[in-house]
Amino acid sequence: MRDVVITLLVLAALPYIFRRPSFGVVMWIWMGVMNPHTQGWGFAREFPFAAIIAVTTVAAMATDPRRRYRLALNPVTITFLLFVAWMALTSAFAIHADQVGGQLVKVMKIMGMTLVVLLLLRKRVHVEWLVWAVVVSIGYYGVKGGLFTLRSGGQYRVWGPIGTFIDGNNEIALALVMTIPLMLYLHGLVAHRWGRRALLAAMVLCALASLASYSRGAAIAMALMLGALWIKSRNKALTGVLLACCVPVALLFMPAQWHDRIDTIDQYQDDMSAMGRINAWHMAFNLANDRPLGGGFEIYDADVFERYAPVPEDVHAAHSIYFQVLGEHGWVGLALYLALGFFTWRTGTAIIRQAAPFADLAWAGHLARMIQVSLLGFLAGGTFLSLAYFDVPYYLMAALVATRTIVERERLVLLPARGKNPLAPDDDVAGNPDEELRHDPA
Repeated sequence: MRDVVITLLVLAALPYIFRRPSFGVVMWIWMGVMNPHTQGWGFAREFPFAAIIAVTTVAAMATDPRRRYRLALNPVTITFLLFVAWMALTSAFAIHADQVGGQLVKVMKIMGMTLVVLLLLRKRVHVEWLVWAVVVSIGYYGVKGGLFTLRSGGQYRVWGPIGTFIDGNNEIALALVMTIPLMLYLHGLVAHRWGRRALLAAMVLCALASLASYSRGAAIAMALMLGALWIKSRNKALTGVLLACCVPVALLFMPAQWHDRIDTIDQYQDDMSAMGRINAWHMAFNLANDRPLGGGFEIYDADVFERYAPVPEDVHAAHSIYFQVLGEHGWVGLALYLALGFFTWRTGTAIIRQAAPFADLAWAGHLARMIQVSLLGFLAGGTFLSLAYFDVPYYLMAALVATRTIVERERLVLLPARGKNPLAPDDDVAGNPDEELRHDPA
């Protein structure tokens, strides 16, 4: 029955996507992040729903007679394109060039659709659709996992959906940490009180589910995220009181075995898993020093570890977004990856600064703050996980780029009229927002 429902939903959405390509972003994120077809038991599990949605979205863009889709060139988009091109180059010269095809295709699909998202996000409603899609897609597992944690008393671990980026306990925990700030942003948009209460409950359940993953990295990311959430919040007193009340209760709720697990953070020398990660980090470091292009994808095997790891027989995945990129794409790849994160963060800071004087743009400043908090959680938790190609951070990057464009456009309208503003964008290049609103019902 689940397979039939999911299939009908996707098929029903295709005509709507063809009419409004921006809705394809919602469907793509729902299918690619939540992976609802994995919750079925039959044919839907292997059906290429994501590919169908992607093809429909791109076809709708190609046949849309109303406007031309142009990529805004700025430090974020330029660095993103350079990073994608560099990954293609390192794949051509990979250690196992005959084996990287599958991973290369997977990564390029994510990057390609990120580019489509960058092209399609043009208005506030599009950005908020993206945020809702991410929150619903990951929040579903957070609410489900939080209820499971309450029922079991935290005795059992929470896991993510099988066969996805977030199938492991560590991965789902980090995804939930990233989702909580986005829920807080949406909480300010919902007018109905029960809707607001539902979002608050979802945030609590997501936090419990993240703790119940027994992920030490996620616990560190959670602590940093909550600290940043307090710093970035508009009402620090209220946020501080809520955190002071909720955090101790959540920690006391978790069983002794959870505390024993977290207490091993400062005893990593006695933890085989932690030492295996450090061995993999050394391997990536040595490989990058030996090969300027890195090793490419698929480097985590006995042959590579024999050549570059201090303990050759201890073969592990990278378990770090930074060492993953370093080992696979070399120092240049890591520099591009870090630069992409830096410019994305600076974009959020610019939004906050530019939106501050205008009440009508308060939403943009709040969104930028919450996305920064979300990305900070990813950057912290990603230190211990191989999630360099996890799609959600790239979608949040696109949301910030689009929001800055919207803010800069709206500022021209909100500033006092002084005749024709010489700084106004040319309609042929940037598009006339009034014309867009008349012709685009989305």
